[in-house]
Amino acid sequence: MADQHRKCLQGEFLTYAYLLLYIILSSGQIFFNKWILSSKEINFPFPLALTLLHMLFSSVLCFVLTKVLKVMKVEEGMTLDLYISSVIPIAAMFAMTLWLGNTAYLYISVSFAQMLKAIMPVAVFLLGILAGLEVMSCRMLLIMSVISFGVLIASYGEMEISWIGVVYQMGGVVGEALRLIFMEILVKKKGLKLNPVSVMYYVSPCSAVCLLIPWLFLEKPRMDQTGSWSFKPLILAVNSLCTFALNLSVFLVIANTSALTIRVAGVVKDWIVVLVSAVLFADTKLTIINLLGYAIAIGGVAAYNNTKLKKEA
Repeated sequence: MADQHRKCLQGEFLTYAYLLLYIILSSGQIFFNKWILSSKEINFPFPLALTLLHMLFSSVLCFVLTKVLKVMKVEEGMTLDLYISSVIPIAAMFAMTLWLGNTAYLYISVSFAQMLKAIMPVAVFLLGILAGLEVMSCRMLLIMSVISFGVLIASYGEMEISWIGVVYQMGGVVGEALRLIFMEILVKKKGLKLNPVSVMYYVSPCSAVCLLIPWLFLEKPRMDQTGSWSFKPLILAVNSLCTFALNLSVFLVIANTSALTIRVAGVVKDWIVVLVSAVLFADTKLTIINLLGYAIAIGGVAAYNNTKLKKEA
């Protein structure tokens, strides 16, 4: 009896440890990216190049861990048809999400970017209806309206709004919503289940290629013309390693709890990012209207998560 109680306590401790690790890594990575892109000391204002480095680093590390050291296993079942029809769209949307999301940090504050991300369930739900994965109901319509209203209020309370940054951030939201839709199609309609390590193994190289093409045309010429920027290998390598660790922490949380738990943890993380960014960054100026609108939006997100939980049950 004592052994069972001890094992139960150990399991609970590990679960909370994984959740804490995810929240710390996720929040820290957002601040880390913002610092690299906007800091005068680092002087590397190239979000596309930074995202490309992340994907190249992830590709190499996944290959080393799975094929060279063989400490992790790649799930079987991937075919050429599945790769073309599912992995490539997922990789393209993943690349789009990271690229546009990181670019938004050049124009808007971290806290406002997180507030705009609260609209994610609305984008996922609407695209899910178009894909035949969701069904419209009065309850869901009300929840989507509450989230949208909250984000609108939060945007109205933003003191120094940059519409270019808003467009980039919303583009990243749409890209993430499409990625989630493609992932759900891959699992539900095509029956392929991959752990996050396998997903990174297949997606990272393809995402790197998707990022390489626009980088060659959009950022590389500007990097060649601008000689004042600096490349700090150690800092960028640590940043890329943190990105990879964040993906693994997501795997640990989902493996030991559920996908819904990580959504709830994501809400906690978003509040931490919003509040802490006001202390860390000079461009963050929170207002009462900001926080009120974001609280309304988060209330809608909580209702959405609760509805999804009941549906899954």
